[in-house]
Amino acid sequence: MEYTERLSDKAFPNGDIYSGNFKGVLPNGKGRYTWSDETIYEGDWELGKMTGKGQIIWTSRAKYEGDFSGGHLHGFGTFTQPDGTVYSGAWRMNVQHGIGRKQYFNSDTYEGSWKEGVPEGCGRYCWNGGDTYIGNWKGGKMCGRGVMKWVNGDLYDGFWLNGVRHGSGIYRFSGGGYYVGKWSRGLKDGKGTFYPAGCKHPTLNKWCDSLRDDDGKCFLSNSSSLNSEEGSGPRPSVKRSLSEKILVDGTLRNTGRISHKASLLEENWSLCDPARHFRCHESSGMSSYIFDEDQHEAQDNSTLFYEREYMQGVLTKERIRKYTESSRKTKQHKKFNVKETTRSSCLDFFKGNQSYYLMLNLQLGIRYTVGKITPVPMREVRSSDFGRQARIRMYFPSKGSQFTPPHHSIDFYWKDYCPMVFRNLREMFKLDAAEYMMSMCGDDGLRELPSPGKSGSIFYLSHDDRFVIKTLTSPELKVLLKMLPNYYRHVGEHENTLITKFFGLHRITLKGGKKVRFVVMGNMFCTELQIHDRYDLKGSSHGRFTDKDKIGEITTLKDLDLSYEFRMDKLLRESLFKQIYLDCTFLESQQIIDYSLLLGLHFRAPEHLKALLENASAMHNHESLPSGDGAILQGEPMISSKGLLLVTHEPSFVNTAPGPHIRGNTLRAYSLGDKEVDLLLPGTARLRVQLGVNMPAQAIRKLQRDREDDSEIGLFEVYDVVLYMGIIDILQEYNVKKKLEHSYKSFKFDPLTISVVEPKLYANRFFHFLKKVFPERP
Repeated sequence: MEYTERLSDKAFPNGDIYSGNFKGVLPNGKGRYTWSDETIYEGDWELGKMTGKGQIIWTSRAKYEGDFSGGHLHGFGTFTQPDGTVYSGAWRMNVQHGIGRKQYFNSDTYEGSWKEGVPEGCGRYCWNGGDTYIGNWKGGKMCGRGVMKWVNGDLYDGFWLNGVRHGSGIYRFSGGGYYVGKWSRGLKDGKGTFYPAGCKHPTLNKWCDSLRDDDGKCFLSNSSSLNSEEGSGPRPSVKRSLSEKILVDGTLRNTGRISHKASLLEENWSLCDPARHFRCHESSGMSSYIFDEDQHEAQDNSTLFYEREYMQGVLTKERIRKYTESSRKTKQHKKFNVKETTRSSCLDFFKGNQSYYLMLNLQLGIRYTVGKITPVPMREVRSSDFGRQARIRMYFPSKGSQFTPPHHSIDFYWKDYCPMVFRNLREMFKLDAAEYMMSMCGDDGLRELPSPGKSGSIFYLSHDDRFVIKTLTSPELKVLLKMLPNYYRHVGEHENTLITKFFGLHRITLKGGKKVRFVVMGNMFCTELQIHDRYDLKGSSHGRFTDKDKIGEITTLKDLDLSYEFRMDKLLRESLFKQIYLDCTFLESQQIIDYSLLLGLHFRAPEHLKALLENASAMHNHESLPSGDGAILQGEPMISSKGLLLVTHEPSFVNTAPGPHIRGNTLRAYSLGDKEVDLLLPGTARLRVQLGVNMPAQAIRKLQRDREDDSEIGLFEVYDVVLYMGIIDILQEYNVKKKLEHSYKSFKFDPLTISVVEPKLYANRFFHFLKKVFPERP
């Protein structure tokens, strides 16, 4: 590279040499820097750092040519490794990140989206043998919806997980037959249907329609993931002095080359000669099925197919079925008549197969809102930010518009309430806008949860478990908007609040006028630890129990189902009840009732529970009983901290990744001399102890009480537990309807046991009930 001007050369004591332009004593402009090991950079400089266009060649003969920023490979460039592997595409902080193409030394190629040095998003991988995968990736592995086409003509179109088929899909054989069913970890698992070549498929077109867009192209993921070069999370900056070089050839992440083994297992079937066939239409590299109608017309209306059931790849059941065109038309006619006479609500519409549309609408709307509000300069909220005019409205036609992208859902209208208020709330809770959008609108999408209560609301959970989305009724929406100014003030003044954290309030309106309102909240059970038991505690007793035959692994239990009391460190308990009192006082001032404490328990040794319950009656007659974690003790329970250890807080060692609870302070423990503490558990990193998050305690359950020689003997179970909790369902106002309900139920039941009571009484009862659940240490 030649320069129009050369001001000076400079040699450093360590043997490095710079030749080029300076600004003061710092390289600036064009220049060439040679390290003592003969690594060479030639290109643009800005105040002593490689910034702009340039080329760097390492002693290993690895070479990069492209954009630099602040001394890092950042922007667009081409990196060639000594073995001949070439990557050309986007970079961020020395790592492949964005859209790029990589050709490996063995002639494999990947083209698509990258994140932190590995394929993630939508992309195409071609093996040197001719096999091709086009679809979604995560962490360098095939994950999500995608199409694999083998060189022998076989094709699989469906879902993947960690590089193997996992979920629903269609496997088309080169001979013309196909199998529709489910896979688990690469093996057929569950029910499915095999259609020999020439067999008519009653539902294939419906499946294919869900994969195609308006142009007939296969729909695998939101196209916006291919248009963004920025990822979801910040990468720590690497500071380098002038005499240091970028050791890209020694520090890059793994190459991301895909091992072509288990995911390409050969399918062994005895196939009939094809009388009709499917052809695979290739459009922009995306595959989808197109039915050949001309071949089909010559076929008989009656064909045989096979209903099969597999267990981890082993065929356990097979049933031969006959499909006729006349029976299909009859079923369709009956189905049509039922639909005509059935009146469905908006929630009914979305609870069916159309739930996919609601999730897609949520993602489109949230992406639009966050993208529009994020560039607005940060400022304090004003009274006008809570008013009726503080709304973002937009129409999303499926074909797209000047402001919205085309999409595969139904047309809808979008409304975002108080966007500046919720933007500031997300900032207050330390949620990055990009992280929030990736959690809510990423390729993995949302997943629907069963409703835990009687409200009939629809619940969704983000793919990373950080956020819960709940549908609201119109009265609940009005209550939230009414209390929002005071809620904003309360959470601003009390960063340790246990009240539900709200991150967004939105509404979807369909063309027919049907409306769905929903709120985005923090997930109180977002933790690496498994939540073994869940309780919804109101402090009332009437009807507050769960039928035993309805209790499952994820059932949320109620007040009368709780047989534990929890003892914790003195200062932790004081902090807990100080905040509960403040939160209850706030809710009382807003005339809110019917809220509850959602409590999650992680048992350190849950596998001991069953054995302890079975052996309790036999063990209590022993004169002495073994102590320790999860042991049954005689008399007063002994408090043991084995396996559940509090240590002095060290911020550099604690996982502080942004999450729905990260805003609160680290709590102090009396047992460690009033110092901030972390929780240590075997198999985990340090866990930051905050109010309602990672709180250590002992769960004590009294099994029975016997009298022997006029002395009482208590039999206890004692477990080390980690608690997660928060106050939820805070949108029920004590209005005229609730006052009438209170009057009616008071005639039939004890007024102190029913849930519907006036706010002051509700708050006092709730507070004193929790004091019994979390008693002071004796």
